[in-house]
Amino acid sequence: MPKTKTYDERHGGPYDRGGADSWYRRPRNPHYFVGGSYNSEPILPPQMTQAEIDAYNAGFDAGEASGDHKEW
Repeated sequence: MPKTKTYDERHGGPYDRGGADSWYRRPRNPHYFVGGSYNSEPILPPQMTQAEIDAYNAGFDAGEASGDHKEW
């Protein structure tokens, strides 16, 4: 069985933000926050590392694969 990569799921982190964007049906837009979401400095490409972008995309992809989205 292949080893599954794990990501830091800290609120405001790249993986969390990817999942949140998927949940709210926002477009894919890699970013994260230094501290809490919307209460701290946002980090956007090109300041993001490739690993941070990968974590964002993994969170977004996991959200899309689950099919769970906010019901308005």
